[in-house]
Amino acid sequence: MPGSGKIEITVALGERSYPIRMGSGTLAELGTAMLPFKFEKRIALVSNPTVHALYGKTALDSLSGAGFDVALIKIPDGEEYKNLLWTEFIYGELLKARLERGSCLVALGGGVIGDITGFCAATYMRGIRFVQVPTTLLAQVDSSVGGKTGVNHALGKNMIGAFWQPSLVWIDTATLKTLPAREFAAGMAEVIKYGVIRDRAFFEYLGKEIGPIKNLSTEHLMHMVKRSCEIKAEVVSMDEREAGLRAILNYGHTVGHAIETLTGYKKYLHGEAVAIGMCLEALIAVEKGLLEAADYEKIRKLVASYDLPSELPEGLIGKKDLMNAMLLDKKVKGASIRAVLPVGIGDVRMEPISGFSFLT
Repeated sequence: MPGSGKIEITVALGERSYPIRMGSGTLAELGTAMLPFKFEKRIALVSNPTVHALYGKTALDSLSGAGFDVALIKIPDGEEYKNLLWTEFIYGELLKARLERGSCLVALGGGVIGDITGFCAATYMRGIRFVQVPTTLLAQVDSSVGGKTGVNHALGKNMIGAFWQPSLVWIDTATLKTLPAREFAAGMAEVIKYGVIRDRAFFEYLGKEIGPIKNLSTEHLMHMVKRSCEIKAEVVSMDEREAGLRAILNYGHTVGHAIETLTGYKKYLHGEAVAIGMCLEALIAVEKGLLEAADYEKIRKLVASYDLPSELPEGLIGKKDLMNAMLLDKKVKGASIRAVLPVGIGDVRMEPISGFSFLT
């Protein structure tokens, strides 16, 4: 039922608060939803060819129908294009389109589009507003919420960026129906993460409802995206700039980001690297005596049940290279590598890490 079952969640950040609005079949309502924010009529829509072919016309018709004059900007599809070169390209298109400080950028796509568009919004004319319209599972449950924006560098992932909150996150779960199976699985890594870090009951739900979730049941997708966004909104509202609690959202990412960097952002999707990272960081927790081996096995099995990798192929990355890559992680303090480690399903904490007996 298009437009039915709409849900709203608020990310409570004082004057920077904003709504996450979700439903199924709601993309055509985007333009009307943006009118109350009183953006200038001249705006830009940033997307990639893959997403634009599927949803560009619907989004553009909705925005134009609401009276917006839209400049379309497309960048190539892929994590390797989330860099300063393509950031500069977007700046050039914004300048040619004469966007002003009262204008708005609309990010239509997955995590790459959301991250680079948000970073451009944070820095163009020292900051203009933007709207997240995530079309992948990973973006809907994670990267579109929380205001982390940025681009990659050859030496490290997301090392260049800014905290810049969107004005609105508009989620249409119907876009997940056209997502390639591999992309959907990659998004499930972030969904599983929320269960491990904050909600054991949600973790168990994901284990019980594998069939309907993988079959893209609208009801299950809505519940899954809603609960994930609720957890992230709660954490971000308490710790916007990662001074403490918000770091738990990085579970799986210390190892995961290092894997992405060392494989040139080409071998693994972000969620696949995070899935491996979650399993390896859980194994570290077992070795440190923080996590029961049985809970590690539950995490590993749930990851595998959603068609995600749970370990690195033998010989792909050496221990020394992995350690060096992790030294560029933003959570490093005094050259000490720290990671978010589970101490039980539904509970994690930040810990220094050292030995990796499972790596050759």
